[in-house]
Amino acid sequence: MSVASLRRAARETVSGLPREFWWLWTSTLINRLGAFVATFMALYLTLDRGYSASYAGLVASLHGLGGVVSSIGAGIMTDRLGRRPTLVIAQTSTALSVALLGFMTDPVAIAGVAFLVGMASNASRPAVQAMMADIVKPQDRVRAFSLNYWAINLGFAISSMTAGFIAQYSYLAGFLGEATLTLVCAIVVFLKLPESRPERTAVEKEAEPQIGIGTVLKDGRFMGVVGLSFLISLIFQQGYVGLPVAMGTDGFSSADFGLAIAVNGILIVAVQIPVTRYIQHRDPRRLLIISALLAGYGFGLTAFAGSVAVYALTICVWTLAEIVNAPTQTGLVVRLSPVHGRGRYQGIYTMSWSVAALVAPLMSGYVIDHFGAEWLWGTCAVLGTGAAVGYWALMRGLSVEGVPEASAGAGDVEGAQVEVREGSGV
Repeated sequence: MSVASLRRAARETVSGLPREFWWLWTSTLINRLGAFVATFMALYLTLDRGYSASYAGLVASLHGLGGVVSSIGAGIMTDRLGRRPTLVIAQTSTALSVALLGFMTDPVAIAGVAFLVGMASNASRPAVQAMMADIVKPQDRVRAFSLNYWAINLGFAISSMTAGFIAQYSYLAGFLGEATLTLVCAIVVFLKLPESRPERTAVEKEAEPQIGIGTVLKDGRFMGVVGLSFLISLIFQQGYVGLPVAMGTDGFSSADFGLAIAVNGILIVAVQIPVTRYIQHRDPRRLLIISALLAGYGFGLTAFAGSVAVYALTICVWTLAEIVNAPTQTGLVVRLSPVHGRGRYQGIYTMSWSVAALVAPLMSGYVIDHFGAEWLWGTCAVLGTGAAVGYWALMRGLSVEGVPEASAGAGDVEGAQVEVREGSGV
């Protein structure tokens, strides 16, 4: 592909999106530039503090449990209080709790504050996704989600390399750095992003029943997507809980892990835009099945890694799964979510990742301590195969665009509403 073609592709990918989206994108980038706790917590506890892999898994699971607890509450806040105030509260709380975690020395205190960090950091996710769905036209959402995912990984690629070296000298500096950048993120949201929550008209209040958590839980197809999201998340979580512990037990340093895992973010930054153009109008059924297999067997190949270069190669495989799965599945979730229930639907969807963040560290710590890392990577391959079969079964009843035929009308109405809001227009 020529340089001119690449420039045209990049221009077409970023053009036509509202100004509010780019401020949300900027806040996401700033937030991920400070990512430290989720990436280096396992190494901090095992290498710096001298705790076992099982204890590191327990702390990471409490961090995930905090996310599970906050998912539903944050979803309700997003619908009732609004997207913007939910984001500001969540990000400010995250900054304070991360800074506090850096000063904790007692193992019980570390575990307790890690739980608070998990609650605060996860609370912003439903609001980011709901706001993005509010301000971006339906036909542009896969592109918008991909660009936001690109920002996440651009920040992650930079932070993982720099934070890996910072961790060799001072883990506290890493905690305080994340706290500072998260606070900056909250300020950007407060100053630059208007509230985007759509208001229910009197006619809509009479015609549509109030959406509650029970409504979401009774939505069988949506909950099927949530269940498969849990399996995929359980696999991807191993890149941040199982992989650093396995590399540490093999004698690799925090800098080695930082360099290897940075490949994940660098690859996404390099190929996310062209891949997005390729998958934007492809059949989501095939994309989700292929991504599940790539994720499972990408981690399965880690059993054969013995050097940083080979670890990086396996990371490339499951990173391709992330690139395909993230925007495809997020777009499907938004299309299945009613306009006035987006916060609650996104909260339940986010909970699938939070539950995975709770289970994955316990699973990886137990398996590595009792059976060895090779069994963990084999389990990932099995889970990926199971998720692929699940996507195939679930998606058989969906249209080519990934939307149930019965729900197409709601999506069309929503698109018209968004186009009207564009003029005024995580």
